[in-house]
Amino acid sequence: MPAQGKHRRPKSVSLGRGIAAVTTGGAVLALPVLGATTASAAPAHSLAAEKAVAPVSVTAQANSVTKAAPAKHSVVSGETLSKIAREYSVSGGWKKLYEGNRKAVGENPNLIHPGITLTIGAKAAAPSDAKAGKASKAAAPAAERTATAERADRSERTTAAPAAAPAAAAPATYTNDLDGWIKESLAVMAQHGIPGSYEGIHRNIIRESSGNPNAINNWDSNAVKGTPSKGLLQVIDPTFQAYHVPGTSTDSYDPVANITAACNYAADRYGSIDNVFGAY
Repeated sequence: MPAQGKHRRPKSVSLGRGIAAVTTGGAVLALPVLGATTASAAPAHSLAAEKAVAPVSVTAQANSVTKAAPAKHSVVSGETLSKIAREYSVSGGWKKLYEGNRKAVGENPNLIHPGITLTIGAKAAAPSDAKAGKASKAAAPAAERTATAERADRSERTTAAPAAAPAAAAPATYTNDLDGWIKESLAVMAQHGIPGSYEGIHRNIIRESSGNPNAINNWDSNAVKGTPSKGLLQVIDPTFQAYHVPGTSTDSYDPVANITAACNYAADRYGSIDNVFGAY
């Protein structure tokens, strides 16, 4: 083992030329011999080559992104412009995507219908360095916040929109004849829980007045007492006033008021006008 010194210097090999004699069949060939030096020059050459190649590689990558053909995307249920813009890394986000597809989407960017086709610019190339990766991660939360705000805005508009009021039912109309009077009376009776049927009312009207709303009996016992029977169902005034139904006329000759009061009286006395088959 050689002794160690404080300032030992490595030996360098000098470039030199010499003559090597090679004997071949008696002839002597003089060949130059190149002496090797240290390999320190090789790394410098390699570094220069890398510097020359690197810009070409970056330029080729940029050109490949620029020349990428636009993509077509068919919208499916549940998608939004923000979601699609994030998926394709659209520069400018959903607003840029909307500007390029306004004709297909329509005037409201919040409403995109399944089945429409969107034209999207070239999908961005994957970041080539750590900074690009960090920028992408930083942009994702911002895009997500934008999408969340849009969904909340749509939800608020949907919630705030008043529900359409149901169309008011047209008021029932009745003909001004016996059929219409009976049907209108039945509607009033139903509101007040008074029993009776069309057939029962019609049958008693024909017997009592033959369908004449102005009929009056001036010869029976009630007439002798000064309270003649009146109207379609021949009701005397005291009975009409006692069984008058609110919402109808107070005139005992009024067809609907007369029928309704008589049926109210018959329900109290006989259970229903349907149970009356004679004088009552």
